[in-house]
Amino acid sequence: MPKYGQAAQESVHRALHRMKKGKLESGRSGAKVRSRKQAIAIGISEAREKGAKVPPRRHSSATSRRKH
Repeated sequence: MPKYGQAAQESVHRALHRMKKGKLESGRSGAKVRSRKQAIAIGISEAREKGAKVPPRRHSSATSRRKH
């Protein structure tokens, strides 16, 4: 069973296309995205906002956090 749906795949494809054209910007700073991994993450995030089939975000567990 696939983890990601077709709509999520299309969203990532569009984000990568915008990155290659130089039109993809990061959310907060507005800087141009040059990293392929960051473009994929933005595409997945946009798909998640639209309600596409995407696995939930990973959360760090309490045991993996650094103890002071």
